[in-house]
Amino acid sequence: MTAGTGPLAVPEVLVLPGVLDADQAAATVRSILADQREDGGIPWFAGGHLDPWDHTEAAMALDVAGEHAAAEAAYRWLMRHQNPDGSWYSAYTDGVVTDRNRESNFCAYIAVGVWHHHLTTGDDTFLEEVWPTVSRAVEFVLELQRADGTVAWRRDEDGNVPDEALLTGCSSVHHALRCALAIADCLEEPQPDWELAAGRLGHAVAEHPAAFLDKDRYSMDWYYPVLGTALRGTAAKERIERDWDRFVVPGLGVRCVADRPWVTGGESAELALALWAIGESDRAVEILRSIQHLRHQDGGYWTGYVFEDDAVWPEERTTWTAGSLLLAVAALGGDEATTTVFGGAQLPAGLADECCAPRRAQG
Repeated sequence: MTAGTGPLAVPEVLVLPGVLDADQAAATVRSILADQREDGGIPWFAGGHLDPWDHTEAAMALDVAGEHAAAEAAYRWLMRHQNPDGSWYSAYTDGVVTDRNRESNFCAYIAVGVWHHHLTTGDDTFLEEVWPTVSRAVEFVLELQRADGTVAWRRDEDGNVPDEALLTGCSSVHHALRCALAIADCLEEPQPDWELAAGRLGHAVAEHPAAFLDKDRYSMDWYYPVLGTALRGTAAKERIERDWDRFVVPGLGVRCVADRPWVTGGESAELALALWAIGESDRAVEILRSIQHLRHQDGGYWTGYVFEDDAVWPEERTTWTAGSLLLAVAALGGDEATTTVFGGAQLPAGLADECCAPRRAQG
């Protein structure tokens, strides 16, 4: 799709002093629209690859901006490209599959986007139409749930499932399951197995860090249990405080990896969203202001910056970086759909039954 050159009215929730004024917000929205393909797909950047998770995040940002038709086109892209087993492949370039692994968090995230879309538009007809796609995706993901409640991170091209779970991925899956349950409740399609699965996964994320591969160097493992709604209250604040100085570079943003001099816009914006969710709005705004050095004149955002070399790297302005920033600004601005989805309090919590064996064995 091609972004228009005329005025683009954006809602007031996308205006945040020191981060975005109305014209800047419109330019950032337009940068995503400019990279969206005619078939609705939203790649990382024009000519780059698409993955289902980041595609969905960008679509959510379009809904926040009132670009509902473009967002719906993105969800229809997912509906058309879903595999018979309910999954999506990990990467597509110009509509051609370029990575045939199927990652659990990539496949689950449609539930977050679809619930956000419905809260934004109130479109019951579309929700009913997309429900089978969401349901198949959840069933695929839950086939990968392990005996300890965690979810294996992928099914590979040959159908094998590594006996490994990732904390970031499982935190995102937990969030997606809660949104899927909200959709099910709205459509009066009770899913007791999903409730149990969500509860067991949330318990694993919050209480059993040893169940996951050690990716402690990555900032996403630090804040994603909060962003994915598994941690709230004192536990969430203590987790954020514990590693703040390890990952946050004052005035520049958030490191992607603790031992690398590289700050990234996506991680910074997601941390801001997690901070908002636990009542740390002032620090959230501070983080968003700190990454404005990544902003390009066209409204897009560079993926990252290597501060020891004073160099933008990679030289890509990614739709998901712009999308994550818009979502964080929308939450801080009180956008109802965004605060509902990421606040977590209004999402079904799931049932953590430690005595109940999982319904599914790992595939």
